[in-house]
Amino acid sequence: MYGVCGCCGALRPRYKRLVDNIFPEDPEDGLVKTNMEKLTFYALSAPEKLDRIGAYLSERLIRDVGRHRYGYVCIAMEALDQLLMACHCQSINLFVESFLKMVAKLLESEKPNLQILGTNSFVKFANIEEDTPSYHRSYDFFVSRFSEMCHSSHEDLEIKTKIRMSGIKGLQGVVRKTVNDELQANIWDPQHMDKIVPSLLFNLQHVEEAESHLDNHSLWEPKVFAIRCFKIIMYSIQPQHSHLVIQQLLSHLDANSRSAATVRAGIVEVLSEAAVIAATGSVGPTVLEMFNTLLRQLRLSIDYALTGSYDGAISLGTKIIKEHEERMFQEAVIKTIGSFASTLPTYQRSEVILFIMSKVPLPSLHHPMETGRTGENRNRLTQIMLLKSLLQVSTGFQSNNMMSALPSNFLDRLLSTALMEDAEIRLFVLEILISFIDRHGNRHKFSTISTLSDISILKLKVDKCSRQDTIFMKKHSQQLYRHIYLSCKEETNLQKHYEALYGLLALISIELANEEVVVDLIRLVLAVQDVAQVNEENLPVYNRCALYALGAAYLNLISQLTTVPAFCQHIHEVIETRKKEAPYMLPEDVFVERPRLTHNLDGVVIELLFRQSKISEVLGGSGYNADRLCVPYIPQLTDEDRLSKRKSIGETISLQVEVESRNSPEKEERVPAEEITYETLKKAIVDSVAVEEQERERRRQVVEKFQKAPFEEIAAHCGARASLLQSKLNQIFEITIRPPPSPSGTITAAYGQPQNHSIPVYEMKFPDLCVY
Repeated sequence: MYGVCGCCGALRPRYKRLVDNIFPEDPEDGLVKTNMEKLTFYALSAPEKLDRIGAYLSERLIRDVGRHRYGYVCIAMEALDQLLMACHCQSINLFVESFLKMVAKLLESEKPNLQILGTNSFVKFANIEEDTPSYHRSYDFFVSRFSEMCHSSHEDLEIKTKIRMSGIKGLQGVVRKTVNDELQANIWDPQHMDKIVPSLLFNLQHVEEAESHLDNHSLWEPKVFAIRCFKIIMYSIQPQHSHLVIQQLLSHLDANSRSAATVRAGIVEVLSEAAVIAATGSVGPTVLEMFNTLLRQLRLSIDYALTGSYDGAISLGTKIIKEHEERMFQEAVIKTIGSFASTLPTYQRSEVILFIMSKVPLPSLHHPMETGRTGENRNRLTQIMLLKSLLQVSTGFQSNNMMSALPSNFLDRLLSTALMEDAEIRLFVLEILISFIDRHGNRHKFSTISTLSDISILKLKVDKCSRQDTIFMKKHSQQLYRHIYLSCKEETNLQKHYEALYGLLALISIELANEEVVVDLIRLVLAVQDVAQVNEENLPVYNRCALYALGAAYLNLISQLTTVPAFCQHIHEVIETRKKEAPYMLPEDVFVERPRLTHNLDGVVIELLFRQSKISEVLGGSGYNADRLCVPYIPQLTDEDRLSKRKSIGETISLQVEVESRNSPEKEERVPAEEITYETLKKAIVDSVAVEEQERERRRQVVEKFQKAPFEEIAAHCGARASLLQSKLNQIFEITIRPPPSPSGTITAAYGQPQNHSIPVYEMKFPDLCVY
């Protein structure tokens, strides 16, 4: 017993006597409660003595630990705990220093019970909210010691479990105590997290390992365990600190950019789960940083798959990269991009969409493409992966204003990729457009192309076209029509392409259509029908049948949406005729697993075609712009076609020859204008179909000439036209710049013909009245 005895006992300071009195003669009796109450009252009455009380208690505890008097050690810690809970004065900082010194002494002990005792006291202390901040307190020792306890390898399983649990509780206490204290070192610094995170993960796993870090445990590869761990971490910390975990994961991903694809894929999937949780809180500036890191890893993975090594050259000791594992990693990155983007607000999602699109390599003057086979493969794979990412981000994107959803700088770049020769890339572009335009969840209703007799069974959600959407279509409609038209003419199109084209046409009709748009879409589809009929592109039979079937399905849909009976009747009659005579021109026979086609599509009779003259007649009578319907749709060819590597040379030549044939100087002079009468108009209407047939035949012959004629003949023809054109231009220039005739009269030419004699202006003589 440490009682006060002898004649000198009364001379001891009061605080020491009060401290001594809380210890009983037998430690098994526990803390003397009445004396503990006196000590607590004294500490509250004289807070300046609190630091001395703590120092004296610390001195006794250290002495008792050295003498193995563990009963008195427990009593001292209980007293310290009660004093901490009771006192919150400004001078408590010095008392806390003594307290932490005693806790550290217990944690350093080899006795498990003392370690557990010290941990429990520290946890109680961590739950106390102090009134005054501390400027010189450090918890580095406790992070290290609690982490060591988390990895305890005690022989007794029960004791080992208790020590590890104490270590985990201690780490929780450290994080809780420091995370909101601005004067403390950042607990999220690598020096601390490199100890805390592995300690937590080590105790979460079931398999015993010798190492202490996540990578050394190979725990990224099963993914399930790592995801579970970080979910626990993300849900345990405060939302405003979640972005710090995201940043650490991004840094870890960059640091492991040359690790195995399975490891990187595990990190990415963990990042995906963590980012979704963090997005519900405050993610802040890490949004674009995260996407930038993921896109950079995507490009690196593409390079690894192409070169087969991490440094671009295979040598002895180089890791052999498995392409299918890199593909798995790429898919994980794309999935992560989509899952995180789906949690973002609309404005941030729009920024991400523009950011990803700006990374897509396109054939243009400002974005030169890599040359060579490796470069072309890299370009293609990068385009595909980024468009896949863009499709993930655009899925479910909702915006009431298409001008903000599809701004010009984004739409121009996206549609540029729609003209590429690669069929997979074109399909991605069509699906991305569908995702943006579909704002009422109608896209799945057009996944199958058909000619339904009653579209009401689709239960379409249709709203009136808004003013913003009308402005968008006025600005971009011709651009959309042009790319749809050119996409229809691609020889490498498959059934998926035609299904996507049908869905795009249908969704434009539902989401963005007014009367003008309806008219233009009908003209566009009729032009697609002409592509299949005239076949200037020499398309295979399947493609031609698919275009016929696509036109039938869309006109069947739009006729029922417009609810014009005569229009519906015409479309129905043609479809019924095709069912009887040419089922290979309908989607039910074309867009199936085994298409039922014909061997010859030449000479299609007019009854099997949707006639522009008939449609303009019936719609014109219902208030639609009949004049516009009568004009065939012809897209404009631009430099974009050449930059996108389209095979547009034949198109350019045919267009040039058509213009020349219409404006050829070799043709006879125009006859006087015929008087317009009722009979003339009647004859024009009756013969309009025959004229269209003749025009198509003439165009076909011109194109065939340029495709099959010898090169010398084509060169001679073009040279003759060029010289003739030059001579006419010289005549025009001579008439334009020649001075006026001379006032002095005329002279006789060599062949007796009068000829005006040209005199320069400065040699002319003017009347005196003209001179001032």
